[in-house]
Amino acid sequence: MGNVIAVIPAAGVGSRMGTNIKKQYLNLMDRPVLAHTLGVLEECPDITGIVLVVAPGEEALCKKMVLHGKEFTKIMAVVPGGDHRQTSVYNGLAVLPETTELVVIHDGARPLVQTGEINRVIREARAIGAAALAVPVKDTVKVVNDQGLVVYTPPRETLWAVQTPQVFRYELIMKAHRAAKETGIFATDDCALVEALGRPVRLVPGSYENIKITTPEDLVLAEAFLRRRKQ
Repeated sequence: MGNVIAVIPAAGVGSRMGTNIKKQYLNLMDRPVLAHTLGVLEECPDITGIVLVVAPGEEALCKKMVLHGKEFTKIMAVVPGGDHRQTSVYNGLAVLPETTELVVIHDGARPLVQTGEINRVIREARAIGAAALAVPVKDTVKVVNDQGLVVYTPPRETLWAVQTPQVFRYELIMKAHRAAKETGIFATDDCALVEALGRPVRLVPGSYENIKITTPEDLVLAEAFLRRRKQ
């Protein structure tokens, strides 16, 4: 088996957080959100390396606030991101060695993922080529038009909320990103780029605790989850 390398996009602005400090650098209990995320990946035995993608010009800030004094031995590179998440991920992919077997793409602002969940997604991606952590939606979802009128109610049992990590064979995710770049396609997750190639993606049941830190309420919820785990 070859290298399994994580690409961590952490270049987001985090405007919905309503603070001057970006969400990935906010403290969650005892350390920054991003440090929690990196800590889980560091402990995952299947992951052999980590590429961290931060906003251009924030490399030194990240090293000072997140990496300084921490034992993150798997970090291979800290690279500048772009003006879109997809561009940031591509910049991370661009520095991976061609000997990479699998790429684990995980949001820097998802600190509550657990190693067992990561391992399950890696296992499925190794078998089928592409897999992602996801949970069934709890609410009824409506499709609306530009006037806010409901046009369709999809069956709830067919709907899943996709999370990260999303794991892909190296050659497949590189092909998907290059194709998207050539055609000008932008998607909100990497699975969609693989789907655009007509390739299958398997969803792996995850946890509702694996939230993305986006709003102040998310920080409160994440702290509650962490405290419960320590009990």
